[in-house]
Amino acid sequence: MQVRGMLTQAELTAAIERDEIDTVIVASCDMQGRLFGKRVSGWYFLEHAHQHGTHFCTYLLGTDIELETPKGYELMTWESGYGDYLSVPDWSTARRIPWLDGTAMVLADTIDESTGEEIPISPRTLLKQQVERCRSLGFEPMMASELEFYLFDESYASLKKKDYRDYELGGEFNEDYQLLQGTKREPFYRLLRNQLSEAGVPIEFSKGEAAVAQHEINIHYGKALEAADRTVLLKHGIKELAIQNSVAATFMSKPEAHWTGSSGHVHCSLASTESGQNLFPDDTGKMSQTMRWFLGGLIDGTRALSLLIAPYINSYKRFSSASWAPVYLVWSEDNRTCGFRMVGHGSSLRIENRFPGSDSNPYLVYAAMLAMGLRGIEQQIEPGDPYKGNGYLATGFPRVPATLSEAISTWEESTLPEEFFGRIVAYHYLHTARLEQEAFDQAVTDWERRRYFERG
Repeated sequence: MQVRGMLTQAELTAAIERDEIDTVIVASCDMQGRLFGKRVSGWYFLEHAHQHGTHFCTYLLGTDIELETPKGYELMTWESGYGDYLSVPDWSTARRIPWLDGTAMVLADTIDESTGEEIPISPRTLLKQQVERCRSLGFEPMMASELEFYLFDESYASLKKKDYRDYELGGEFNEDYQLLQGTKREPFYRLLRNQLSEAGVPIEFSKGEAAVAQHEINIHYGKALEAADRTVLLKHGIKELAIQNSVAATFMSKPEAHWTGSSGHVHCSLASTESGQNLFPDDTGKMSQTMRWFLGGLIDGTRALSLLIAPYINSYKRFSSASWAPVYLVWSEDNRTCGFRMVGHGSSLRIENRFPGSDSNPYLVYAAMLAMGLRGIEQQIEPGDPYKGNGYLATGFPRVPATLSEAISTWEESTLPEEFFGRIVAYHYLHTARLEQEAFDQAVTDWERRRYFERG
């Protein structure tokens, strides 16, 4: 398909020279899945930054969500002086940003200027490494995300001022597939579909999801790195468009205990690097052995790598019975109560991983899935039989960790994180999770005050 909005190096150069583009955003991705970078004047981008890139402080790949600089990271410390890394443009990602006048964006890899090597802890680098592993085995990983979010009829500033209470939700009724309810905010949802598609993020459709003011938006299938790039841009773009329209959208996994959680389901298959043919169906259109082993790897490794799939305290609030989010590590042929769902037929046969939430970093989720799946193929891990019936009632099967604390323990006890990503990366993301858990453990919540203030 023809993806709109993308620019070659020559096209971007010409647009700057014609004064159509006066600003180029050079953006990299942090551990939390957020874009950071600089807005570069067009003339300076052509003169210098298009080849050399832009500098950023090393701490940006070693912070918590508040951009604090906690101790304990190996690659960035106060003792090291917090020097610079480079964001070096990946020209295949250059695109127009239609909701920002005269602006283009290029995603960038993070580079150690002294060695010319990519920073090992960078989320995009982790995914690139797994993609290369796939290709060395003759596989081209194909992936796509479908993200759910809640819309609010007030601005981010308004919500913050109210301490995120007494929301003005952007809906009145459960709108799951309901066209009438979706029509009420369709001008905004149409804007999202069209503007994102014009920015090189091809949107297949949007729909009402299973709660008041909850919506889902689906990105077209593509090669894994491009698919992750699109997903990061989608979340960033929706928030920017929300700001411009005085509304707010959240990708938080579980904003309220009684709300349906927001998922970030990932669809995945492996194509042949030679023929481009999907290798998941066999000659009869059923599951091939490659697909079975890949699935077996996902089932076998998800508990150990759940920190990359569910990174926050709140992420684990989504995993509960009869919640539309999975609990047990079981698979099915078309069953939304199970963690892994086989969807499509023939050449479109693929795995839907239902564990990731909308709050996850797509680079890390995709990297984890590919690492686990390749191990499944290499070790010929069988997934067992498909689960029949209500997956929430499965017994005798492992389940996803119930808390971040449990996920930290499963990461610590497993050899897989270091095997897949190396010691430095394994420790870096473990340390990040420990810091998140520590921050929460020191907090006093509304629940505690309501429960203990008088009666405790």
